Amino acid sequence: MGKMIMIIDDSASIRSVVGITLKKSGYDVLEASDGKDALAKLTGQKVNLMVCDVNMPNMDGISFLKAVKQNPTYKFTPVIMLTTESQESLKQEGKAAGAKAWMVKPFKPDMLLDAVVQLILP
Repeated sequence: MGKMIMIIDDSASIRSVVGITLKKSGYDVLEASDGKDALAKLTGQKVNLMVCDVNMPNMDGISFLKAVKQNPTYKFTPVIMLTTESQESLKQEGKAAGAKAWMVKPFKPDMLLDAVVQLILP
């Protein structure tokens, strides 16, 4: 059983690119199209890390982060925010809500993998 990473993004192309990057490195991938979809799919299975967009319909990334941190199963699951937003205020809000890293799109696959490796403990 590999390490499971959930990708939460309303863009199917971003989910695909991130998914391929992670799968090539041996990770298992679970996809969700927004925060609400992600919460519905988090049913108690082990998820080692989440990569989450900020701007999404139904439930944005920061709201999702706050919600998922209320869930005892996923409270300590590291979350990387992957977003087009680079404003300092949003970054601070993300950090305050529990994000472990903030990456700006377009992302470099090797930078994402470096962050993933650092955040997923062996």
